[in-house]
Amino acid sequence: MSNLIKIACALVLLASSAPTWAQEWAALTEAQREALARYEQSWSEFDTERRERLVRGADRWLAMDDGQRDAVRQRFDRWQGLSAERKTELLDRMRRFRELTPDQRDVLRNRLRRLNRLTPEQRDQLRRRFRELSPDQRREALDRMRERARDRRLTRD
Repeated sequence: MSNLIKIACALVLLASSAPTWAQEWAALTEAQREALARYEQSWSEFDTERRERLVRGADRWLAMDDGQRDAVRQRFDRWQGLSAERKTELLDRMRRFRELTPDQRDVLRNRLRRLNRLTPEQRDQLRRRFRELSPDQRREALDRMRERARDRRLTRD
């Protein structure tokens, strides 16, 4: 048997016997174990995808400075204070956003940036004007916005 075949066989055997990434609690770094300590007892019950998500989250957490961690804690506290219905609604919106194409997501992000540049009074006025429209007028306004966004995408490409 050639050396190349022997090496290939050895690699296959090693790969099949080695635990996959983040499979075992002991495979985590000390910092990751500290960040994920609340999950230690149930770690072995989690599937690989959940473990990997938790490890990625721990790595993001460990890379943050104190100010960033405080901001995350505040967002988490706000999330915890939401009703189950509101959480469901927000998760559904997030799912629908992720289903959009990258171009569609960019359009929405740009609209949000423009909206955030408005003063609070301008935003309130815009919302008030939209609420005052009839359902048909709202639908027409939304159709016009979609058409303009599509036209911008076409001219950009």
